[in-house]
Amino acid sequence: MSVGMSDAVIDSERLAAWMAAYVTAWGSNDSGHVTALFAEDAAYRTEPHATPWRGRDTIVRRWLDRRDEPGETTFRWELVALDGDLAVVQGETTYPDRVYDNLWLVRLDEHGACTEFTEWWMQRPEE
Repeated sequence: MSVGMSDAVIDSERLAAWMAAYVTAWGSNDSGHVTALFAEDAAYRTEPHATPWRGRDTIVRRWLDRRDEPGETTFRWELVALDGDLAVVQGETTYPDRVYDNLWLVRLDEHGACTEFTEWWMQRPEE
């Protein structure tokens, strides 16, 4: 069984609320906003094979160590799939000088907190 896997079932509305909170936390770098996103024992992978950041306190600290400055990015996303407690999200992150395509796996518990997050990101080639 995967870390954080539960019997919870999430729907598109719960995911949309979590994604809105994620974008708010990303734009604010407020530790309270970041803390509210994750379960106490969550795992966060910045790429699929990376050693995960484990635990909410570690996730908040590492997030803030790597933060983008407010207003530096725009982010668009769409839901690709839902399966039980797992959502697959496709996104696009735009910086002033580059664009990244994103694919996220997001597991939410019955309270809407993320228990497991894995991201793939790749810079889009210049046209």
